[in-house]
Amino acid sequence: MKDTITFEEFSKVDIRIGTIIKVTDFEKARKPAYQIHIDFGALGIKKTSAQITVLYTKDELLNKQVLAVVNFKPKQIANFMSECLILGIQNGVEVVLLKTDDNVKNGSVVS
Repeated sequence: MKDTITFEEFSKVDIRIGTIIKVTDFEKARKPAYQIHIDFGALGIKKTSAQITVLYTKDELLNKQVLAVVNFKPKQIANFMSECLILGIQNGVEVVLLKTDDNVKNGSVVS
C-alpha cells in the first residue's frame, strides 16, 4: 500500500475522459509503444505514449474512450512530448486500460 494522502492532495489530480483519435507506432521508444492522440473536448487534443502493444492493436484503440490524468507536466520521451497519462491496471507484465460502461462527453471529469 502507498502512503496515505489527504482528499485535498487527491483533488489536485485532474482525471478526464477522452477519445483516442490517432494511434501510431512509436519507433524511437525503448520498449514497444504507441504514440496516441486523445480528444478531451474543450481541453483540446493531448498526446501520450503507452506500452500497450501486446493487448491492444492500433485499430482496437482508435475511437476508444479512456481515462487519463491531464495535469501532469509534459514529459519528453525520446523525440516525443507526452502531455497526459492513460490509466490502466497492471495485469502481470501488461496494462489493461480503464474504461467506462457507456460513452460520455469528452473532457468529462472523473470524480
